[in-house]
Amino acid sequence: MATRKRVAVVGTGTVGSQAAWRLAARGAKVVAYDRFAPGHDRGAAGGETRVFRSVQTDDSRYVPLVRHADTLWNQLQAETGRELRRLTGCLFMGPAEDAHMRTVMDVIAEHGLDHEVIDADAMAKRFPQFRVHDSDLAVLDRRAGFVRPELTVQTAARRAAELGARIRRYTPVREVAPLARGGVEIRTDSDTERFDAAVVTPGPWVGDLLPDLPWGVSVCRAISAWFLPDDDHRAGEERPGFLRRGAHHFYGIPSPDGLSVKLGLPQAHHKPVDDPNRLDRTVAPEELETFTEIVHRYLPGLNPDPVRLSVFMEGYTDSSRPLVGSLPGCDDIILLAGFSGQGFKISPAMGDIAADLALEGRTSQPIDFISTLGRTAA
Repeated sequence: MATRKRVAVVGTGTVGSQAAWRLAARGAKVVAYDRFAPGHDRGAAGGETRVFRSVQTDDSRYVPLVRHADTLWNQLQAETGRELRRLTGCLFMGPAEDAHMRTVMDVIAEHGLDHEVIDADAMAKRFPQFRVHDSDLAVLDRRAGFVRPELTVQTAARRAAELGARIRRYTPVREVAPLARGGVEIRTDSDTERFDAAVVTPGPWVGDLLPDLPWGVSVCRAISAWFLPDDDHRAGEERPGFLRRGAHHFYGIPSPDGLSVKLGLPQAHHKPVDDPNRLDRTVAPEELETFTEIVHRYLPGLNPDPVRLSVFMEGYTDSSRPLVGSLPGCDDIILLAGFSGQGFKISPAMGDIAADLALEGRTSQPIDFISTLGRTAA
């Protein structure tokens, strides 16, 4: 019988919790470390909901990864009996000539995605909560909806523990050091452990843990804002998630409570974070101006004054493509970082890919475009 590999997982957030689950499910001896605890609100996994969507606006190469994640979302829900994802559809809206909207249609055609194109008259009747123009294109991604980030992280970590993983809460990792004869040493304030491999998913702390990383990851402070409708929703009304491109780029997710709507903005609106240990959680009034304008222009049924605000962090690479693979010169350290706001929907697939790389040294999943192998620029 082959010896079971000992694998460390550094960080049990969006991707790390999934990696711990997939590694434990495949028989690895897993020890997972977190500076806080799975499901905490200090990193990138907060905000109650995140978008799951099959249609892509920037790069069709994500579609196979989303499909793999789709299968694993179903598997994790079946294993745990918890609703981690709800498929409500997602509307893509924007000027028909916008490059991202053209990509939407190209991706749909390339991969045969389940969708519906809705004209302006039909939008006004079916989705009166949105204001669209005659020149807009509106496309409903039917295989889309939302996932629950905090619940997912805790559930994946708990499932990993049920399968034998050891979760070391409130244990910051200070160093991940390759060993001369292979393997990795994990050093904390209290002890040192040796492993055959390490999956490093540090989120916004990537620069702290790996200061010599050859690729840059910029940490940004993102704001989510929740708004209430002026009137009660009609019974049976469709409430899909939504994403608008064009002059105003934003996304939104109706809350699971069936009442409020969460709005978020792209990276251009995020402030840089110099120290992820000192995140400024206070939102200044001027930071809400873009949200207010969006509500007035495109979401006429919402009260423009938010009832709740949340601040979290995201890591962005220059290309907006994540870093997935081994560190240069050390095949036993597998890095997954810089998901640029795209990580949660594919997080189960990323966890499975991390398990592939840590246990087998390779993966059959199509990650060439995000791989660290031979990569010079972030």
